[in-house]
Amino acid sequence: MRAYYRSLRPLILWKEARRPLDWQALFGRCAPVELEIGFGNGDYLVRRAKAYPERDFIGIEMEWTGVQRALRRAVGKGVQNLRVILGDAKPILRWAIAPQSVARIYSLFPCPWPKLHHHKHRLFDQACLQLVNSRLVEGGEFYLLTDHAEYFGWVLSHLTDTGFRAEARTVPPSVGTKYERKWQAGGQSRFYELVAQKIAHCPIPLPQEEPMETYRLANLNPSQLTLFDADDPPIVKFKETRYDPERRIWMARVVVVEEELTQHFWVEAVHTGRDWHIRPMQGCAIVPTVGVQRALDLVYQAATAP
Repeated sequence: MRAYYRSLRPLILWKEARRPLDWQALFGRCAPVELEIGFGNGDYLVRRAKAYPERDFIGIEMEWTGVQRALRRAVGKGVQNLRVILGDAKPILRWAIAPQSVARIYSLFPCPWPKLHHHKHRLFDQACLQLVNSRLVEGGEFYLLTDHAEYFGWVLSHLTDTGFRAEARTVPPSVGTKYERKWQAGGQSRFYELVAQKIAHCPIPLPQEEPMETYRLANLNPSQLTLFDADDPPIVKFKETRYDPERRIWMARVVVVEEELTQHFWVEAVHTGRDWHIRPMQGCAIVPTVGVQRALDLVYQAATAP
């Protein structure tokens, strides 16, 4: 099987790591941190980390293919001051990034989601900008570059009460990313740039993580478990179940949705020799939240139903 990356050492498993992320521990030094949201193939992120060795860089990307390419580029260029995270930027910012811990946050050509019914997927509305602000140090900078005029105007319309002093302008091509080259090839010669400096702090603390309560039962009949979803927030959806009668392990695949955080994991009921233990399946990386606890509670209720 072909290896699409040379090393996984720069990869941060944010749900398994201690939160909030400790930059000094991750990089082995104390230095200003820059964070790129949606780094694509990692070309610009790696180039910037190479150009500024006195700074440390974090990249967040939702696509594994992009993460692989960034890992390969970072190792190939000998870049040591770079770490990457696979996942959605909003929950990572909220749950894993400490307030006032990042010097600069930037995003190059984020998806504009041009259709009106897709606007709910857009990054950098007022709530997101306030979250970005809360993670920046005093005087920190948020930078946005886009090819999409309507999306740019939409972001500008959400700047009120976000604690930023902003400068907006059009600029020529300057970053050399894949998407910039694509738009250039299509004839676009000007792009839309937002430089926003933090002048007031938006206090958004890290959410409180919940201590998980697991359950033990003397008796459990997996074949008679009837699971019911929870449709009111936090939403819990049971997708499928599996049972291994020889090993006496029952499993349910669960999706939990609460605010901007969606988690996919398995709940298991394992016979330990004395009793049945209901818990998140070992090896599933989760953020311990009210929604995860609710999933465990629903399995317990099903197991103890008359």
